[in-house]
Amino acid sequence: MKIYTKTGDAGTTALFGGTRVKKYNLRIESYGTVDELNSYIGLIKDQDISDIIKAALLKIQNELFTLGAMLATPKDKETLKSGKERLNIPKIDEKSIQFLEDEIDAMDAELPQMTHFILPGGHQAVSFCHIARCVCRRAERLSVELNDQENINNDILIYLNRLSDYLFVLARKLSKDISVEEIKWIPTKN
Repeated sequence: MKIYTKTGDAGTTALFGGTRVKKYNLRIESYGTVDELNSYIGLIKDQDISDIIKAALLKIQNELFTLGAMLATPKDKETLKSGKERLNIPKIDEKSIQFLEDEIDAMDAELPQMTHFILPGGHQAVSFCHIARCVCRRAERLSVELNDQENINNDILIYLNRLSDYLFVLARKLSKDISVEEIKWIPTKN
């Protein structure tokens, strides 16, 4: 597979199914932001954290590639002329969402109850989780806007929403595992 094709030199790119769109198209922004999120999750995974968390993050990275492929496939191109699905891979579905919820519940069971908002920071690994959470929220906002325009699979929206929750709880869990104190937001009074 050749790395450069020169087909995007004029500012367009192809979606799955062949439709060409501008590189700033909302669909491209959506799955491009998911790709950015995936890179940050790789950065979290590269930290000195437990192998159990690394395995969960690897699963999430694979699911984000699937999610990106789903976003890159317009509704009218999801099915081939033969009637088969264009994406012959397991899709993001209720099981994917349930995995995130189970991981959140397991981590949350080990954590003290939150009494304040928490500021990002305290340790590099924790900060990477918060950056990834923010990028995930941006991917979610873009996907919601895309859904308003083109109606995408609702499981994509739910997954991104749940993943941002997962990343927040992961930041708290890593703070506990690394033994760094969470930075509580305590606003000053007038």
